[in-house]
Amino acid sequence: MTKLKQKAEGQSDGGEDSPDGGWGWVLVVAMFVSMSLVFGLMRSLGIFFMEFVQYFEESAQAISWISSIGLAAQQFFSPLGAALCNAFNARVVVMTGGLLAGLGLILASQATCLVHLYLTMGLISGLGWGLIFTPMIATVIANFTHRRTLAIGLGFSSIGLSSFAFNPLFQLLVETYAWRGALLILGGMSLNIVPCGALIRPQPRPKAPQKDSKSKLSCADVLRRFSSYLELSLLLERPYITYTLAISLFNVGYFVPYFHLVAHSRQAGFSQYQAAFVVSAAGATDICGRVVSGWFSDLGHFRLIHLLSWWTLLVGLFIMLLPVSSLTGSYAALVVISLLYGFCSGALTSLVFAVVPKIVGVQRTMGALGLLQLIESSAGLLGTPLSGFLKDITGNYVASFLVAGSFLLLGSLTLATLPNFFSCTDPPPPVADKSEVLHAELEQMSSLSPDVNDQTDEPER
Repeated sequence: MTKLKQKAEGQSDGGEDSPDGGWGWVLVVAMFVSMSLVFGLMRSLGIFFMEFVQYFEESAQAISWISSIGLAAQQFFSPLGAALCNAFNARVVVMTGGLLAGLGLILASQATCLVHLYLTMGLISGLGWGLIFTPMIATVIANFTHRRTLAIGLGFSSIGLSSFAFNPLFQLLVETYAWRGALLILGGMSLNIVPCGALIRPQPRPKAPQKDSKSKLSCADVLRRFSSYLELSLLLERPYITYTLAISLFNVGYFVPYFHLVAHSRQAGFSQYQAAFVVSAAGATDICGRVVSGWFSDLGHFRLIHLLSWWTLLVGLFIMLLPVSSLTGSYAALVVISLLYGFCSGALTSLVFAVVPKIVGVQRTMGALGLLQLIESSAGLLGTPLSGFLKDITGNYVASFLVAGSFLLLGSLTLATLPNFFSCTDPPPPVADKSEVLHAELEQMSSLSPDVNDQTDEPER
């Protein structure tokens, strides 16, 4: 029992035995490709925004629900992906997510009304993205310790690279094959996530205790196991709740530029390719921001939570400056602000997920990421339609970007309420919950009891 307790505590103290290399770098490459085909694609869907408005003759708010449902579904179903990985196999979960992501876009190419796009691009593809996102990040986190932030930054750098490449590519595909043909091609591209998931090695699991075939799991046992898979105990911990609230506020405004910046640039009088290049320019500096942020954070000069607060503050300010820079009709000013916004938003993303193990411990990262995505899904569902609603009222996107930036500023202030936020050093790493250790001990004792009975019965045979 003592050895079991030491093992449980050792697994929850940060996973210091995790290797910083080897197959972990292969998983970084798999994450690189997967994230480009999830968030890189999601960021570039603004190219289809004007096409949908013209084809379906609907308002900006109605069209905005397509991207919002996809984003919200990705976040809402992330706990499902985490629970399935904890219960079964991350490899199968990610591969299934790749199939659903591609299937949703392929079906969307045959849509005849907005409801079809809500169900296909929104719900089906969003479900697939939810099964991909959390397992890929948690797998990389589990394979790195000292270079964890850099590994996450490199994996996420594909989002900026794909944003830079996808916007002009998608514009070309729309002009060549119309929006239906473009979505069909994107669905085929998304299927490349399947071989990325196949690269995940199944993690060794402790052998389940052997039980009598006549015994059945009680309702309490099922609920306890379900709760442990989802890490629901985190919802009772103040640091995790505070951090989740801050990230949810980020999420309201973070994606607004990627969905409406193209439409705003077109409304400001710039050409289609000039508007697409604005987002591509932000995507280019996004790459640099993720890598530089990961490298600088791993140097250890500053706490990750402090760096996250500063990057969030800058992202909010630059989002608010995006429409202001184009009021004078200066394309150069708009590009410069977009470059600065892209760099800071890239730097922010790497840290959002690297901070999670600092708050909950590496052992609970999978469930923590899933719950984080679930809680912030409501914010993702609100952000883009709110931006479209403000555009419909005011006639332009100025108010939309100002409100979006203010949510990030509010989230940065929320981070300052975390316990020990103003300390210059990180608090001690979280240890395993005592109830979880006790539960593990009881399971170990119950697994030993049949062996004892077998030993006592042997002399009678």
